[in-house]
Amino acid sequence: MANKQNASLALFPNFRSVSVDAKQPPLSPGNKFKLMFQDSFDYSSFIYLGILAGVGQAQNSYPEFHQGAAGYGRYYWHSFADNLGGNLMTEAVVPTLTREDPRYYTLGRGGFVRRTGYSISRLFVTRTDGNGRSPNISETIANLYYPSQERTWTKTGQRWLTQVGLDGASNLIKEYWPYLNSKLFRRKH
Repeated sequence: MANKQNASLALFPNFRSVSVDAKQPPLSPGNKFKLMFQDSFDYSSFIYLGILAGVGQAQNSYPEFHQGAAGYGRYYWHSFADNLGGNLMTEAVVPTLTREDPRYYTLGRGGFVRRTGYSISRLFVTRTDGNGRSPNISETIANLYYPSQERTWTKTGQRWLTQVGLDGASNLIKEYWPYLNSKLFRRKH
């Protein structure tokens, strides 16, 4: 996958962000799946999932998982399956079917309000494989793989808000990382 992407976010690889002004060819369906696997099975994903599992257990999100090491294992496995399923839907399957580009293209210019607004807008508007714009369908239908008892309005809304919040924070980090990286580590961006 010949991509001029932002190489890393310090210790964490950054597979889905594309540097400002980089001209990228559309991702093939195979490359969308490769991107999903990179995101899902990178070491940083396992650290992130460990944190999510710990938060879920601390909040007793699923009392049937119980507490202790076995309970944490259940939370971790659930977080892993949820992350893998979500990545599969939002980075590979839906973008392939709808011809969406699952990468985040940094704006890289403008003031704080403009760049932050752009970053958040990418949750609702995405690029297409033809370099056009489209509603970000993959963010809205990723809930369909849950069992019916987990698709209540409340649980769906909570999951959607959590996912949008995490994705929004991720977009902000990707947008501002080149600047922060150059200031923190004295590297050109």
